[in-house]
Amino acid sequence: MTERDQLEYDVVIVGGGPAGLSAASRLMQLSNQEGLDLSVCLVEKGSEIGAHALSGAVLDPRAINELFPDWEQRQAPLNTPVTSDEFYYMTSNTQAVPFPKLIAERVNNNHGNYVISLGNLCRWLAEQAEDLGVELYPGFAATEVLYDEQGKVVGIATGDMGRDINGAPKDNYQPGVELKAKYTIFAEGCRGHLGKSLYKRFDLDKNSGTQHYALGIKELWQVDADLHQPGKVVHCFGWPLSESSTSGGAFLYHADNNQVVLGLITDLNYSNPYLSPFDELQRWKHHPLIQPLLSTGKRISYGARALTKGGFQAIPKLVFPGGMLCGCEAGFMNYAKIKGNHTAMKTGMLAAESIVSAFKDADSADQTLPAQLDSYPQAFKNSWVYKELYETRNVAPAMHKFGMFWGAAFSFLEYGILRGKSGFTFRDQKPDYQCLKPAAQSQPISYLKPDNKISFDKLSSVYLSNTNHEEDQPCHLVLRQPDKAISHNFKIYQEPAQRYCPAGVYEILEDDKEEGAVAPKLQINSQNCLHCKTCDIKDPLQNIDWIAPEGTGGPNYPNM
Repeated sequence: MTERDQLEYDVVIVGGGPAGLSAASRLMQLSNQEGLDLSVCLVEKGSEIGAHALSGAVLDPRAINELFPDWEQRQAPLNTPVTSDEFYYMTSNTQAVPFPKLIAERVNNNHGNYVISLGNLCRWLAEQAEDLGVELYPGFAATEVLYDEQGKVVGIATGDMGRDINGAPKDNYQPGVELKAKYTIFAEGCRGHLGKSLYKRFDLDKNSGTQHYALGIKELWQVDADLHQPGKVVHCFGWPLSESSTSGGAFLYHADNNQVVLGLITDLNYSNPYLSPFDELQRWKHHPLIQPLLSTGKRISYGARALTKGGFQAIPKLVFPGGMLCGCEAGFMNYAKIKGNHTAMKTGMLAAESIVSAFKDADSADQTLPAQLDSYPQAFKNSWVYKELYETRNVAPAMHKFGMFWGAAFSFLEYGILRGKSGFTFRDQKPDYQCLKPAAQSQPISYLKPDNKISFDKLSSVYLSNTNHEEDQPCHLVLRQPDKAISHNFKIYQEPAQRYCPAGVYEILEDDKEEGAVAPKLQINSQNCLHCKTCDIKDPLQNIDWIAPEGTGGPNYPNM
C-alpha cells in the first residue's frame, strides 16, 4: 500500500456549502481578532466551490447579516429581493386556489428575503474565506474519517485518484492525502456519507427521533422579459402529488436576468412504488398556472438533491471526540419556511465560535484542548436556530399524520397562530425506506411522453447538469447484497430505484440474455449520478451505499 502524505491543521472542514464556508470564515475572523493564528483547511468534492450546491433558493439574510454585516459593500450575490409572495393549492391539473395572503404569511413570510443562486453565494463565501486565510481544496473528496488509538476523530483522508473499475491503480494513480486536525467540522450536507458513518460509530441519533427526507428537483429557465417579474415567489401544494396521497410541494421563483427557477419537493415517505418524482415535476409544469410562463422560454439547467425534513425532533448529538456536525449534515432545515441555508450558516458559525473559544481558553490557561466541545450544542440551544426549529417542530409530522391538506390546516393553527406553544410534540418514527407498499397493492401510474418543450426526459435533463465522472473508476454506488437488488426489490416493488432516481442511474434490463445473467438485471449507470443521495435514503432494503467518487466527479451547476 502506498503511504499517503500528511498535512496538519488546527481545523479541517468537510464540505464547501453554506455551513462549511460560514464556519471557515467565522473561524478566521475570530482567530485574527484573538491573535490565535489558526490554520484552517476546507475540502470540497465538487470541481469548484458551488459546483454541487443546489437549493431553491429564497435566502433569509439573518445569518449573513451576522457573518458579514457589510455584505452589500462586498458585492454578495443577493441581487433580487422578494417583491411578492403567492401560495396556491392545486386542486386538479387545471385548477388552483390561492391561499389568502394573511394566512399564508403567518406560516411563510418572505418579506426581506432574497431570491438567490446558492452556488453563486457559495462561490462568494469562498472568496471571503480565502481572503481571511482559509486554505480551500475543491476537487478533493473526503472518503475516510481518521481516528487515533482512543477512537477520537483526528481528521480525514481524501480519496485516491486514478484507480480502475476494479480498484487497481492505473498509470495516473495518485494516493489520497491525510489531513490531520485538532478538530474536524463535518458539513457535507444532507445524508453525508462520512456523517452516516459517524452517526453509527458514535450512536449520534440514539436519543433523537427518526430523520426524514425529501427529494428536491430543480430547473432553471430563461423566460420572456415581458413575463418576468423579478422577486416574485410562488409556492404550490396539492396536485400532482395529491393524486398518490404524497406530501410535498412545488416552487417557482423569479430571479434576475429574465430567469426563473422552479422545482418539486417530494417527501420520501411516499408509499406508491410507481411514483416518479421527476415525472411528477414534468406534469406540474403543464398546469395552466405555470405553462404560459414557460411556453416561450428555454430550459437551461437541471439538478436534484435530497434535503432533511425531520426537524427539531431528529436533531442528533452534535459533538463527539474530535469533531462536530453542522448544517444539513445534522438536519437543521426549517421545513415550515422551506429554508435551510440561513440555519446552516448559523450553525457553522456556532461551531466555529466554540472551537475558537476552546483554543483561547487552552492558550490562556496553558492547558490541553478538550476532546469534545460541548459548548457548541449549548450555544445551539441558546440560539435563534433552536427557537425557529422548536416552533415549527410539528409541521412536517402533521403532514405525515394528516396528509397535505389537513396537515397544512393543522400547521396554520399550531405554528401560524400558536407559534409552536401547543405543549405537545408529534413524532414519526417510521423511516422513509419502510413506507413503500408492495406493487401489487399499489396503483400503477402512467406518465405521458415528454413534449420536449415544457416536459423532458431524464437523460436530456442530466445533460444540462454538466454531470461527468471518470468512466474507468470504482462504482460509487455500492450494493451491499447485489443478489437481493433484483430478487427482492423487483419482485415486490417492481424496482422503485428506476423511478425515484432523478438521473436514470438505475436501469432494469429485462431481456438481458448474457450467459450466466439473471433476467431481469439491474444496471447501474453511475456516470449519470447527480449526488442527490435519494437511493441511499429510499431503497427498501437499505442495500445501496452512496460513497464519494473521485474528486471533481458529479454535476457542475451554473447559477443554480
